Amino acid sequence: MPGTPKILIVDDQPANLLAMQALLDGVDAELITVSSGQEALAMALEHEFAVVLLDVQMPEMDGFETASLLRGMKQTRNLPIIFVTAINKEDEHIFKGYDAGAVDYLFKPVNPVILRSKIDIFLKIHHQQKLLEKKTRQLDQKVVELLSLKVQLEKANSQLSDLSRTDALTGLANRRQFEEALAAEWRRAMRSQHSLALVMADIDSFKAFNDTYGHLEGDECLKKIAAALNHQLMRPSDLAARFGGEEFIILLPGTDLEGAGHLAEAIRRDVENLAITHAGAGASGRVTMSFGISALIPRSELTEIDLINTADRAMYLAKEGGRNRCVVLNMD
Repeated sequence: MPGTPKILIVDDQPANLLAMQALLDGVDAELITVSSGQEALAMALEHEFAVVLLDVQMPEMDGFETASLLRGMKQTRNLPIIFVTAINKEDEHIFKGYDAGAVDYLFKPVNPVILRSKIDIFLKIHHQQKLLEKKTRQLDQKVVELLSLKVQLEKANSQLSDLSRTDALTGLANRRQFEEALAAEWRRAMRSQHSLALVMADIDSFKAFNDTYGHLEGDECLKKIAAALNHQLMRPSDLAARFGGEEFIILLPGTDLEGAGHLAEAIRRDVENLAITHAGAGASGRVTMSFGISALIPRSELTEIDLINTADRAMYLAKEGGRNRCVVLNMD
């Protein structure tokens, strides 16, 4: 029956097997009998036993050799073996049995009370082992579930972190992420004395675009502009962000004023080439952008705000100069 513990009885004498079965009648276990050490080894590989009652004196393979071989197999390494023997009780024979792997001895003629007592003990131990194995499996499963949950939570937290630092409409960095990146790059540039550049960009006459085509078309326009800005960024450290409304900003570590100006001009052309119709844009008839560029090597008397304000001022000069152009302001 499934779940019922099994006892293996090994003896080359059929009468002894029948006698042992009679002594164990009523024990809550399935009794399996074999008549040789070879059969015992084969049976031990097919079944899981709570305990083995092993005769010592058997032809071909005696109990000592059988026990040693059982101890040498991974499946039966911890299987409790009780030797049943009619040989003398001298220490040397008992020690030989223990060396072979026995956990206990029974001497023929077997005392039924002692036999049942020992079997009950090993059945209880087997039962406790099964419970422990079940609890261990359950615990292992819980650990797996908790680890899986931990991975899911970390993924969710990472996604939440990304969402909190990403502009939902354009997929660019939001202002929070930009400010964090700017602060970090400012400190790095201060240490290394490398140039740090900013490009501030604003869509020309975007309010008129929304008024003419509606906010849904305005959102689509913003997405296309964002893609154009991001397309020109080649380095992992470069960062394009939506600064607010139709205003964007690009952080360019290790970039001087000339390099930032070239990048801004490339983006300006890309935006113009998108050919997004804008009836309120004047003669061009398409969406354009104005760019302000600033760059510096950070020093103690300046802050990140100075760099932003300079780029912002340059952008408004581009607006005042006729829009759809790039203006560079040197802070040094």
